[in-house]
Amino acid sequence: MRTVAGIAASPGIAIAKAYLLEMPELQVERQTVADTKAELQRLERALAAAKAELEEIRLQTEARLGADKAAIFEAHVLVLSDPELIGAVQAKVESEGVNAEYALAETADFYISLFAQMDNDYMKERAADIEDVTQRVLAQLLQVKLPDLSLLQEEVVIVAEDLTPSETAQMDRRYVKGFTTNIGGRTSHSAIMARSLGIPAIVGTKDITRQVQDGEMIILDGNDGMVLVQPDEEQLVAYNDKQLMQQQQQEQWRKLVQEPSVTADGHTVELAANIGTPDDVAGALVNGAEGVGLFRTEFLYMGRNALPTEEEQLQAYRAVLEGMGGKPVVVRTLDIGGDKELPYLQLPKELNPFLGFRAIRLCLAETDIFRTQIRALLRASVSGNLKIMFPMIATLQEFRAAKEIVAEEKAKLQASGHAVSEAIELGIMIEIPAAALLADQFAKEVDFFSIGTNDLIQYTMAADRMNEQVAHLYQPFNPALLRLIDGVIQAAHAQGKWVGMCGEMAGDLQALPILLALGLDEFSMSAASILPTRSALRGLSQLQLQQLREEILAKATPEEVLALLDEQLEEVYA
Repeated sequence: MRTVAGIAASPGIAIAKAYLLEMPELQVERQTVADTKAELQRLERALAAAKAELEEIRLQTEARLGADKAAIFEAHVLVLSDPELIGAVQAKVESEGVNAEYALAETADFYISLFAQMDNDYMKERAADIEDVTQRVLAQLLQVKLPDLSLLQEEVVIVAEDLTPSETAQMDRRYVKGFTTNIGGRTSHSAIMARSLGIPAIVGTKDITRQVQDGEMIILDGNDGMVLVQPDEEQLVAYNDKQLMQQQQQEQWRKLVQEPSVTADGHTVELAANIGTPDDVAGALVNGAEGVGLFRTEFLYMGRNALPTEEEQLQAYRAVLEGMGGKPVVVRTLDIGGDKELPYLQLPKELNPFLGFRAIRLCLAETDIFRTQIRALLRASVSGNLKIMFPMIATLQEFRAAKEIVAEEKAKLQASGHAVSEAIELGIMIEIPAAALLADQFAKEVDFFSIGTNDLIQYTMAADRMNEQVAHLYQPFNPALLRLIDGVIQAAHAQGKWVGMCGEMAGDLQALPILLALGLDEFSMSAASILPTRSALRGLSQLQLQQLREEILAKATPEEVLALLDEQLEEVYA
């Protein structure tokens, strides 16, 4: 038996034979062509064939996983129409008189290398997109058939160097029980897709493809990031039992779908879902969501050639509000720019996009874009319980400017005969330390706060969590962060306002007692985390946890905070 450690990307246990996914060799040689016109036509045919394949994969993915997961393939089709990339390939064929395969490979390698070297996880993923797409075109040019995971007929765990979005989308859950890769992180496309499919996944093992041979029995524990290769009988029995226990646990959680989110001593909180598209509403409700705490609207703008119209946005917002049946829906306005590019906006390149021209900063500069979104939201507001949230707020002036635009568009709509709800709450994301420190002033003017811990932790610690050299500084339990969160909650409650949290920390069961101690009102998380959190809540005493608040905030390190909770475990769990 051998063990290989990696990054736990999607929870669960898979026990099956290894399927070593190996890409065929796409050997490219430089050749001189006499007829460049004919070569360009050959390239066009390959591009058309690749686009047709991607469109088929997109349709299959949309049917199985929803429009937001399928959007990546719309983006891939756009790559094949990108004049900068494809134009460079065509120019190389014409100017150098070389074969299309060589021109494509050389051009793609340049862009892949360029993006891969960027100190930005989102841009690094664009390198993977370009590689995925160009490999598909190369296969067409070379007449080589790529592996098709949709054809599997036996239960396996996929073992690969990496998985492209198209490979992950082709997985049939009946046969693919999990996967593990050499590279990748929790935010890679394959990891996100695994969580959507509900299959265990471990990424970033570095050398799993060298540690495992095709057909070997493996156990993949997506809960702790461990792969067991050729386990003995005792281990197989133990993990089969563990797998059965998890299935039984999930059945118990499902009984809580209609139950309130309440602690053992009767304190009620709200457990909401983070969603990306209207298609996610069904999953939120199936998992007992009491609202939507974060509706990311970026999907409407990405994977297309132009901005979405007001009518397109209206239909999406209305679908979510109606789908949630009167439950609260917090819609985050456009959080794009810098690291999340929209090619058709031609935004300036930035050295540090996470601190750059993005989110509310972009919207207040490009007010036509912002006003269109606000109008669509206001028109949809009569269809449900809408709350509008502005991201990346650093100053009161930004909130006031955004609020003024909402007021102006509301007046225009009402003057033209459109109905607009009078009960819309306006809030901000707390993700910049400046806003957290000035929460007492913001609380006088906003209707609510939602704490975005993913960015707040990074900005507080000045540490990019995707940078392996400083990832150890990404500390959700650091007392500095906890004091910021506590200050935000105390400031809001002093003004009678509520506070939610929509970052990863909200769905972290280890953080749950701390956040209850600090008085958080709403926890918004991935739909799959709601029922486990509701179950854990029922065993906690909020009154006893609140008595630990000052002790928690007085600690000096994350380790001391967690040690305190361990010491008090029997006390706080009723």
